[in-house]
Amino acid sequence: MRYLLFWKPYDVLCQFQDDQGRLTLKDFIPVPLVYPMGRLDRDSEGLLLLSDDGPLSHRLTDPKYGHPRTYWVQVEGEPTLTQLAPLTLGIPIADYQTRPARIELLPTVNLPERPVPIRYRKNSPTTWIALTLTEGRNRQVRRMTASLGFPTLRLVRVQLGDLDLSGLSPGQWRDLTPTEVKRLHR
Repeated sequence: MRYLLFWKPYDVLCQFQDDQGRLTLKDFIPVPLVYPMGRLDRDSEGLLLLSDDGPLSHRLTDPKYGHPRTYWVQVEGEPTLTQLAPLTLGIPIADYQTRPARIELLPTVNLPERPVPIRYRKNSPTTWIALTLTEGRNRQVRRMTASLGFPTLRLVRVQLGDLDLSGLSPGQWRDLTPTEVKRLHR
């Protein structure tokens, strides 16, 4: 079995093929027969696990197992913890109720600049929050922040369980250590 941790850059598809010439995982990862364990949208960045271990992939992506995922989210505006509090209870979005999330306001973040800058408006401040979910539905974080009136401008998954992006830059990957693999299987 093979287990990889990859820092997916902005504007990269979470697949190995694309007939429209867009960047895919194949442009960064020359390892055959591994597949993404979960997804990140093309306009999202950060931690992505890849493997050829189908049962583990199912356990990590199925919401019933509740594996925590932490995102750093740059939102438009200056929300307070009180304004973000509904996220800690779960909120209705689209056709479902989200699970309770953990939130934290981040005074600063240490991330590389994105190749395509975030829109900048002189009179529109932005705020970074850490949002930890135990489920991962399509565009869920973006829908959650937008439903509270704070649209997501940049989204970076920084942690999955106890795995994080330490030591990597966008576009880099590494094999998981045997200890990390054991922890994933717990």
